Parts: sequence; C-alpha cells; structure tokens
Amino acid sequence: MTPEMMLTMIMLTFAVVLFVFEWVRVDVVGIIMMVMLPLTGLIAPKEAFVGLSSNAVCSIIAVIIIGAGLDKTGVMNQVAGPIIKLAGNSESRVIALISGAVGIISSMMQNIGAAALFMPATQRIAKRMEIPVSRILMPMGFCAIIGGTVTLVGASPTILLNDLMTLGGKKLAPFGLFTQTPIGICLLVAAIAYFLLFGKYILPAAKGEADRGVTAALMEEYKALGNTYELQVSDDFNGPQSLHDLHLRSKFLLTVVAIRRAGEKSINLTPRSHNEIQAGDIIAVVGKEKSVLAMVKELGWTLKDGLEVFAESLARTSAGMAETVVSPRSELIGKTMSQVGFKEMYNLNPVALFKGNRIYYTGLTQIALGMGDALLLQGPWERFHMIKNQPQPRALTFATPLEGEILRPQKAKLAVMWLGLSLLQIIVFKIQLSVALMSGALGMVITGVLSIDEAYRSVDWMTVFLLAGLIPLGLAFEKTGTAAFIATKVLGLLGHPTPIVLLIAVGVMTSCFTLFISNVGATVLLVPLCMNMAVMAGADPRMAALVVGLSASNTFVLPTHQVNALIMRPGGYRTIDYAKAGCVMTVLFLAVELTVIYFFYGIH
Repeated sequence: MTPEMMLTMIMLTFAVVLFVFEWVRVDVVGIIMMVMLPLTGLIAPKEAFVGLSSNAVCSIIAVIIIGAGLDKTGVMNQVAGPIIKLAGNSESRVIALISGAVGIISSMMQNIGAAALFMPATQRIAKRMEIPVSRILMPMGFCAIIGGTVTLVGASPTILLNDLMTLGGKKLAPFGLFTQTPIGICLLVAAIAYFLLFGKYILPAAKGEADRGVTAALMEEYKALGNTYELQVSDDFNGPQSLHDLHLRSKFLLTVVAIRRAGEKSINLTPRSHNEIQAGDIIAVVGKEKSVLAMVKELGWTLKDGLEVFAESLARTSAGMAETVVSPRSELIGKTMSQVGFKEMYNLNPVALFKGNRIYYTGLTQIALGMGDALLLQGPWERFHMIKNQPQPRALTFATPLEGEILRPQKAKLAVMWLGLSLLQIIVFKIQLSVALMSGALGMVITGVLSIDEAYRSVDWMTVFLLAGLIPLGLAFEKTGTAAFIATKVLGLLGHPTPIVLLIAVGVMTSCFTLFISNVGATVLLVPLCMNMAVMAGADPRMAALVVGLSASNTFVLPTHQVNALIMRPGGYRTIDYAKAGCVMTVLFLAVELTVIYFFYGIH
C-alpha cells in the first residue's frame, strides 16, 4: 500500500467518524472533504470542486425546483388525493402505496428524479393524515433506489453493464431491458414488506414543532381548544336555526368553522352568526371532544370518525390557525369585530381573544379591541397570506408562522408541460440528465410557475454540499488506486471459492464500495475484476457482472446516495437512523438478490 493509499484511507475513516458521531453537520463534512483532499495532495485543486458542477448535483438542483413548481401549482395535491382515498387512515397502506408507486416510476427514470418529484406529495400526505413524515420518506427513498434495479435503464450502473461485459477481447451476450426485472420486483416487494412489518421499530417518529405544525401547538396553548370535528345534522332536526340561536359557542365553547348544505357541493369556510343550520347539513367545529359529545347528545347529531367532507378544505396543508396581534396603528383599536365587519373583511374565523390576562372564547365580536390584543384566527392559509402581504401599516401582525402558501393552480398546465418536456428530452432525445432537467426548471421560472427567489429557496443546499464533497472523496479513492487495491486483495483472499461464495463476496464488496465512491465508479472498477474471478471459480461471468450492477444500488447505511441525502433534512433524519434501518435492508437486499439469481438464473 502506497502512502497516498494510506492517506486516502485515513481521510475516508475521518469522514465516516464525522458522519457517525455527528460532531458537525453532514454538509460541513462534505465541505471539509473539498478542502482537505487538495491540501493533502490526493486530488488536484481543480478537482476539489468538480462535485458542484457534476451531472448528479446539477440534476438534483433542477429536479427539486421542478418538484417545487409542481407543488406550488397544486399538481401534487391531485397526486396526493387518490393515495389518501385508497389508504384511508392506515399508515401501512400509505407507505405501501407511495413506496410502490415511486419504485415503479424509478424503474424507468433516474431514482433521484422519482424521489424528488414525489417528495412534496409525500410531505402533504403526511401532514393531512397527521403521520410523522419521517415514517414515510425513508421507505419512499429506499424504494426509489431499489426501483432502479427493476429494468436495465433504471440506474446508471446497469446501463453500463453491457458495455463493460468484455472477456478475453470478446463481448458477452448483452442483457435485455427486462432481464433483471424479476430480481428488481422481488427486491421492491421485500423492501415494502420490511417496512410494513418492522417500520415501527426502525423508523424514527419525529415529534418536533415542524412536524406537529403550528395549529396543533396553538390548540395545546389555548386550553379550551381540542381538535376539529365533523358532524352530520340529523334528519329530524328542528330547523332551520341560525348559529346565533343555537348558542353553540356560549353553551359548548365550540366554534363552527365550516358548513356544507345538504345536497350542495360548495363549502362555507367562514360561517356568520346569521347562517342557518338545517336537517342534513354537515358542519365542522373546533373544540374539546367532551364538549362535542355533550352537543351531540343534546342535539342528536352524528359525530363522524374523522374529516370526510372537509378532508381537503380543512387539511393541515389547506387551512389552520394563526395568532395575530392588533398593531399599534390598527383601525381595529377601540372597535368591536362586529362593528368593523371582521369576517366580511378578512374571511377568517375568530376562535379566541387574549386580552389583558384573560382568554375569551365567547362573545368575541362584542369586545372592543385594543393595541396588543392577541386574536386566534382560523381559516384557509391563502387568506392569511393575503393579509400578511398587505402593505404596512397592517391592522394585524402575525405572532406565529404560517404553514400554508398561496398556490398557483392557473399555472398547473405549464408546470406539467415543463416536466413533460424534460422527460421527453431524456427518454427520446437522450439529452444529458442535468441539462434536460435544468431546462425544465428554467422554463418554470421564465413562465412564472415559480419566481427565481422561490426556486432558490426550494433547493436544499445541505444536500448539494454533502454530495459535492463526497464526489471528490470518491475520485481520490479511485485516482490513488485505493479502490482497485482493496478489491484485488479481497478477491485474492478468497482463494478458490465456490460460485455462490464468490457472488456473495462480490455483492458485499460492491455494497461497501458504493457507500463511498460513486455507483458508476464502483461498477466500472469491479465488473472486469469480478468477471475474471468468476471464470476462475467456474461461475457465470455474466451473473457476476449482474451482481455488481445490482449491488451498486445497495446503498442504505449512510446518507451518501443522492436519494438518501435528498430526504435527510425533510425527514429530520440523523446518520444513526440510516444505519439502523439500512443495515438490515442491506442484508435483505443481498439475500433476495442472490437467492433469486441462484434459483432462477443459474450461477454456473
């Protein structure tokens, strides 16, 4: 082993230690590698930052922007809707449906693209169903990686296989597009089953403020509030009666936040006191469960198990609560909400008023407002954003962040068009991935789907710098001959193995290599070595090459794969979370892969 190889191993060990113990953030580890590698002379200075302009990193930036554009226009709401309907309230069905869909899509396009496009929809589904997003993103990410093994064009390593399969100067029989499909499908099914059976033990359940949401935090802060409930007015209800006459707020401390008339599709999201309730109507109220049950008992209405009619309009991504403060120069000072026509002006529901040292839940519209009074409001996020975007001085100042955003559904067709053009360039015209995707991202900015500032904000720069720093580390691994040295030594230690032992060793070695160097680099390096070893061991060299190509996607233990890095921040994952779920997944991957090859493909 040369001094350069030893230094490379030291740098690799140093990076792994930083990943595991998390003394610094993972993107800082990437920057450290970009600085240290040229200082130690392992790579040239111009190679240190090649990762920032690499095809992989530029593709990730572009596909995140495209995904943000699809999300901003509401396209991902249309994707999320059918999945939620099929899944019901089952977390397991959500995981299976999302992971299966992403895996299938990933079989025909780059896995990073499939994961990035589905991530906004996955986050919306998690919020609407009140499931920690960390319990869905990792299965989705792992299945996006595995989906690349379903077809020959699903991942870069298998695309290269036919070009690398040369033995003794002769080309071996090439693999077809679907040669590996049975293996890939078995891997995908095994991964989904793994998360369904053991997900609750291995997946973290993030419970931070960002995951719970501001509305949930406010409901805890205001003790008289509990949750949002949907009720069906009984057919024998003695109506119509106005909300004022029913006295729901004064008797039960309940706020009616939505009404849908019997036989109608339109929904009133800011009910007024004069609005009438009649038989067959469906309403949504905010309050304590015991108060709702008391009301149901007295009025004979039906309490539903969850939000059904209002599942979309009152979903966490569509509506919620925010705390506002009456500003110093507000026109509301000294006036009641009834006098200024508050609901007509803002189209929001007042839920509580904090004035002095007291919280008021009833009679809100008759209390004169003063500077510094805090109003808890409920309604569509779009309305909140419109108030926040008003010029200063504003009547109300927001004391809590807003979860939702103003969507641009009128731009949805443009967003889908730019995605389609990007895919057309990749599939039909064979344009390089980064160029094709960046053209789609640029198109979205030019046509107003996203502003350029929104595009910049959508990119997770932690992911960018993590991958940009690992690319030169992989380059040093190959350039110094360290990777070839380790591979040769490992294969030499095997002596004269049986075909199955050789393939196991090849699979394990490829899985380890692809954690630290690019999967393409690992494939290019190992395919020729392993094919020659297979001939010596009496094994089929084509199967040895296939094991290398497939095992190059077996990268789950560290957040070094593009997809793992992509979901790290949105999922709130730590390196230990990948190790916990990825170790078993890695062993399962190899076991399923080699078992299917052994029994259905033949290894001799």
